[in-house]
Amino acid sequence: MTMRTRKLGTTGPQVSALGLGCMGMSSMYGDADRAESIATVHAALEAGVTLLDTGDFYAMGHNEMLIGEALRTAPAARREQALVSVKFGALRGPDGDWNGFDGRPTAVKNFAAYSLQRLGVDHIDVYRIARLDPAVPIEETVGAIAELIEKGYVRHVGLSEVGAETIRRAAATAPVADVQIEYALISRGIEREILPTTRELGISITAYGVLARGLISGHFSRDRRLAADDWRAHTPRFQGDNLRHNLNLVDALRKIAEQKGVSVAQIAIAWVLSRGEDIVPLIGARTRDRLTESLGALDVTLDEADLAAVEEAVPADAAAGDRYPAAQMAHLDSER
Repeated sequence: MTMRTRKLGTTGPQVSALGLGCMGMSSMYGDADRAESIATVHAALEAGVTLLDTGDFYAMGHNEMLIGEALRTAPAARREQALVSVKFGALRGPDGDWNGFDGRPTAVKNFAAYSLQRLGVDHIDVYRIARLDPAVPIEETVGAIAELIEKGYVRHVGLSEVGAETIRRAAATAPVADVQIEYALISRGIEREILPTTRELGISITAYGVLARGLISGHFSRDRRLAADDWRAHTPRFQGDNLRHNLNLVDALRKIAEQKGVSVAQIAIAWVLSRGEDIVPLIGARTRDRLTESLGALDVTLDEADLAAVEEAVPADAAAGDRYPAAQMAHLDSER
């Protein structure tokens, strides 16, 4: 496996062709092993992964502290190559409830102060609000990030789950490196307006959910029962007839993967990689075994016949069910 690099937009840093999304190491998908999580981050850095993605609200700061520990205990050379992307703005309650988003400039600076402390770093490489705050113009939120850049606390502006109009307004305020948004074989909505807009403006995409939270990883069985604290148990694509339909798509994809001698996860990640040099997939591996499998996608070449077969097996808009519960879909500016 040879780790390639890609540039985040026209103004952002050079990063590894695959990034590591660390959310699952702290929350959302049930219990995770802290020691294995840190070992997975170390293994990713050793393999040449440079982009680490987190959020200050992932288990209310736990994920940032975990990333901070992983960086602190990594070899100096590997630690120095790491670039950290942080999402902020989601408001949580002690019971884990979601209470909206805060994009006010004073809040942006406050969130950043805590993130820098938890991560144990002197700057954040890419900083972005997790969801648009409908009560605050995006110009004000991005303007606050630009002020943090001027003071050396942040390097680049990012966005997350925003629509084309918001992207244009943000980019008119300050240079934007990338938009982080869900993009996978069964989540292709960005192809209609968002991806053409980012390409016009020279902004990259960091694609999360490339395996649809494990749904199209090839490892999710029909008889699997999700734990009550696993967020997927409450999402439409993992429910009843939706799940059965979506796993039928995975079965069709598995046939193509087997013909190429690769895993389902590898072919799904390779498909996202094939979409363009301006797209950096985030792999959500929580263990070294899953990390190794995902990195193997770098060695998968999909020719035109392969791509046609993949898209015949899993056509655009073929998935059953929304990617988030209704209450969270309402917060997605990208879906409006």
